[in-house]
Amino acid sequence: MPMDEPARDCAQCPRLAEFRRVNASAWPDWHNAPVPSFGSVDASLLIVGLAPGLRGANRTGRPFTGDYAGDLLYPTIAEYGFGEGRFDARPDDGFRMTGCRITNAVRCVPPENKPTTDEIKTCNPYLNTEIEGLENLRAILALGLIAHKAVLRSMGLVAARYAFGHGAMHDLPNGLLLADSYHCSRYNTNTGRLTEEMFHSVFAELRKRL
Repeated sequence: MPMDEPARDCAQCPRLAEFRRVNASAWPDWHNAPVPSFGSVDASLLIVGLAPGLRGANRTGRPFTGDYAGDLLYPTIAEYGFGEGRFDARPDDGFRMTGCRITNAVRCVPPENKPTTDEIKTCNPYLNTEIEGLENLRAILALGLIAHKAVLRSMGLVAARYAFGHGAMHDLPNGLLLADSYHCSRYNTNTGRLTEEMFHSVFAELRKRL
């Protein structure tokens, strides 16, 4: 059963641990710790993001909760039958995942939302444990290139063989489907790199396949 999660006081990445300490001093009522996965352990779909946002999951303790990315992600999850309830950007809003789970490639908030290569590698075993522990898993949705590469690394696969691209669908040797989407960040949507229609199209394809 999932899942091994990083300890609340995890110090494996010194830079991230120090950043958490600084944030805890400034905002002592925030989560300020590794953010655990959210959703059903019976999930057929695992969504993998980059890392917690400073004023999002690092504040609330739930992935994609409290920042703009969640405002697009959670209603889309509900619209395509992977969740139910009203998302209200609070961990106690009652939103429930149905056959879906969300995690991040890096569990702690990084400065400027940019984890280092070493930090991504250090956190990768937790992603591997997550994937291996979901017995009903059939598909993974990677939000962005870093998540895409982290998923492949966790399985010992060579990223060059599976090119990232929005809407790409990769059949992996272990039988899982890896789907790609641009990250649903405010930057991507504000610049038009990702539209709501583009995001929905990926979920529509996943819904069809699952």
